Amino acid sequence: MASSIPLSSIGLPGHRAPAAGFEAPFEMLEACHERVERMLGLLARLQQHVLVRGWDESVASAARDVMRYFDVAAPLHHEDEERHVFAPLLAGGDAVMRKVVLRLQQDHRDMDAAWVAARKVLASVAQAPPSGWAHFSPLETAALTDFTRLYDRHLHEEDGLVYPAARTCLTPEALQAMSADMMRRRGLEPG
Repeated sequence: MASSIPLSSIGLPGHRAPAAGFEAPFEMLEACHERVERMLGLLARLQQHVLVRGWDESVASAARDVMRYFDVAAPLHHEDEERHVFAPLLAGGDAVMRKVVLRLQQDHRDMDAAWVAARKVLASVAQAPPSGWAHFSPLETAALTDFTRLYDRHLHEEDGLVYPAARTCLTPEALQAMSADMMRRRGLEPG
């Protein structure tokens, strides 16, 4: 008999406070990537739980956690990157880096579109599904899987190529402005 991972043992992995603060904006961006990976892990465990045990309240709770993260935090994170990481690299003279950044910008648009389909699936299980519902359909599974796959290369290229390149071209003043903007857009006061 296949064993399942009880979702109740997962807790709220996406809601742990990051080790970095906004005064270190690149460390904050990297902490956001860690939260994305935890949320995608939660999504995978949710799918496995449904496959093995079906729907229960832990599935609904996990679906709400994933939706909350990708509805609120992920769009802010993408905007941080567009404004403060991608823009200076696009303005620079490195043609290879420019090509990578343009692809990452397309990834953001693709992620937004894929989130619409994935969110619809999660919203359907965030409440008690209709009587007789036992598992995700192949189309629903594909929507969740496609959304998750979009992040693999994307996070790797940002962490390994783009963030280091952007760090080298931003002045201390630009880093301060980046920090202040990230805080302002989240309703926080710069310290």
